[in-house]
Amino acid sequence: MTSTGEPSPPPAGGVLWSLAGDIRGLLMLPAALTLQVAHPAVGAGVDEHSVFRTDPWGRGERSLSSLQLWVYGGEAAAEEGRRLRRLHRTIQGTDTRGRRYHALAPANYAWVHATGFPVYQHASRYLVRPLTEAQERALYREWLQVGRILGIHDRDMPQTIEEFWPYYRRMLAEEVEATVVVRELVATDAPVPPPDRGPLLLRLLLRVLWPVLLPPLARFRGFLTVGLMPPDARQAIGLDWTPEQERRLRRFGAVVRRIVPLLPERLRYLPRARSARAEWRAGRA
Repeated sequence: MTSTGEPSPPPAGGVLWSLAGDIRGLLMLPAALTLQVAHPAVGAGVDEHSVFRTDPWGRGERSLSSLQLWVYGGEAAAEEGRRLRRLHRTIQGTDTRGRRYHALAPANYAWVHATGFPVYQHASRYLVRPLTEAQERALYREWLQVGRILGIHDRDMPQTIEEFWPYYRRMLAEEVEATVVVRELVATDAPVPPPDRGPLLLRLLLRVLWPVLLPPLARFRGFLTVGLMPPDARQAIGLDWTPEQERRLRRFGAVVRRIVPLLPERLRYLPRARSARAEWRAGRA
């Protein structure tokens, strides 16, 4: 608990602290988001209520900012969790199987959060390093702490890693499917507007070059989205993955693992993570 009695963010210097703010975490996010919306209720909620089609860059920026607050926001993390719950209170409807859903129903809300753990665990093997058993257990404990910040009750999430995997496999067997949103997120021909963030000159340049840049960027995004998703999830959803693609992903991962650790801190870590790391080091000095 924080000094105000709110749920505490994950510990400084922990496994999640190292992963969530590293730029390699950006490469993992599309796989996690796609696994989230493979749940019929979550997919329907995003399909009917999200602005990911009309404002993809803004939505991505807001999602990333929120994630960084959960991990590095200190006492502001709990307020971000409350804000998200307020935002989702009115999101409801009927899913692809004809069932009524509400975004904050425990089973739906917990799944959205739960997907981050298996994706971090799997993608780290390619982009960072395989996690040890102790690191996996620490990562899961820290992910549970983030869940509490988001307002997920302990009774609604498996409380140990031994309980998590049967829950995860059951969800893959009984719930996930290639929803409309999943198909859009892995498509290489979906229309995406040019970025509307950043310096004006860069935005103007990207607008001119976007017809040339978008096709290879879309193929790369689709490649990473499917490749960094755990194989059992990929199979459950019905996403194709070939041995040649696996070899390409391993080669790409080897390059990333060599280059990123050599980058200066200002390039390797996202701004909020970089600031939090600096404060933590100063407090230990």
